[in-house]
Amino acid sequence: MKKVGLTMIGNVILAGCLVFLLFFYQGPQKQTTNKTAKKSTSSADNAQQIVSSNCTTCHGQNLQGNVGPNLTKIGSKYSQSEIENIINHGKNAMPAGVISSDQAKIVSEWLAQKK
Repeated sequence: MKKVGLTMIGNVILAGCLVFLLFFYQGPQKQTTNKTAKKSTSSADNAQQIVSSNCTTCHGQNLQGNVGPNLTKIGSKYSQSEIENIINHGKNAMPAGVISSDQAKIVSEWLAQKK
């Protein structure tokens, strides 16, 4: 009889928890922020992080050029799609595939603004 009572209490507690979850749980909460400003800031931050991790050996710490060309005003020479193509496929001494295509898109958008 004691086991039946404990099992019944356990079932009631479990049922109460399930009812609570069904009626009150609303899932992950969405943050309401200015997504456009946050996206552009995070994209620039991501681009700078990708560049410092992968590109500064050849292009210099400030993109002033080293073994690779100066990129400080590369946006006045090439469009975003041209820069992305060079990053993905290489050109002259620039090897293809140094970074992923997703990273290339982020970096090319950032570099295209350098005019």
